[in-house]
Amino acid sequence: MAAGSLSALLHGSRGSGRTPLDWDTRMKIALGAARGLACLHVSGKLVHGNIKSSNILLHPTHEACVSDFGLNPIFANPVPSNRVAGYRAPEVQETKKITFKSDVYSFGVLMLELLTGKAPNQASLSEEGIDLPRWVQSVVREEWTAEVFDAELMRYHNIEEEMVQLLQIAMTCVSLVPDQRPNMDEVVHMIQDISRSETTDDGLRQSSDDPSKGSDGHTPPQDARTTPRSDTS
Repeated sequence: MAAGSLSALLHGSRGSGRTPLDWDTRMKIALGAARGLACLHVSGKLVHGNIKSSNILLHPTHEACVSDFGLNPIFANPVPSNRVAGYRAPEVQETKKITFKSDVYSFGVLMLELLTGKAPNQASLSEEGIDLPRWVQSVVREEWTAEVFDAELMRYHNIEEEMVQLLQIAMTCVSLVPDQRPNMDEVVHMIQDISRSETTDDGLRQSSDDPSKGSDGHTPPQDARTTPRSDTS
C-alpha cells in the first residue's frame, strides 16, 4: 500500500509541494471503499465496527482497501477516543453495540470527510461542540452549500452537481434513525450512478494538458466561491 492511508493523503501537509486529491480520485476512493464494506456485509456477513479514514488504505493507483475489520476496539475501550468517536453512530455511543447500519453511518462520515476535507475530530469542530454531520447540516440549512466543500475542490468547474449528489448520499447515511440509512450495497449503486454520469460527460472535460484546465481535466473557476446548485435541505 505505497500510497498509505486516506487520512494521511487527505489531511497531510497542504504545502506548496503537495498534489491535492482531485474530484475523480476522491470518487474512485469512495466507490472502492464502499464496495469493500459492502462485500464485508453481504458476502462475509460481518460488521466492520471501525470505519475511519486511517483504515482506508490506498494502492499507488488510489484503489481503496478497507482494513482492520474484525479488530473493533469498542469493547476493549468503552469510551472511544475523540478520533474514533467522530465516526461513531449515535446509537453505538449509547449501546456500545455495532451493527451494519452503524457501519453505514461511519461510512457516511467518511464521505463527508472526502467532500469537506475536514477530519471528524478537527479541533475547530470540537471547539464548537458539534460533530462533522451536524456541522454540514447547519451550513447547508443556511444555504451556504459552497462553504461545505473542500477549498481544493472549488478550483474546478463542472463538478458541482456531482459533489452535491455525493453529499446527499452521505447525509442519508448519517441519518440519526438507523432504519432510514441505506444498506451498503445500495450506497455502492448510488455512487456508481454518479460515476456513470461522469463517464457520460467525460467528452466535455478537456485534457489536463491544456494549461487553462485543472489537474484532473476540469476547468478551474474564475471565482473559487462559485455556489453549487443544491436541493439539499
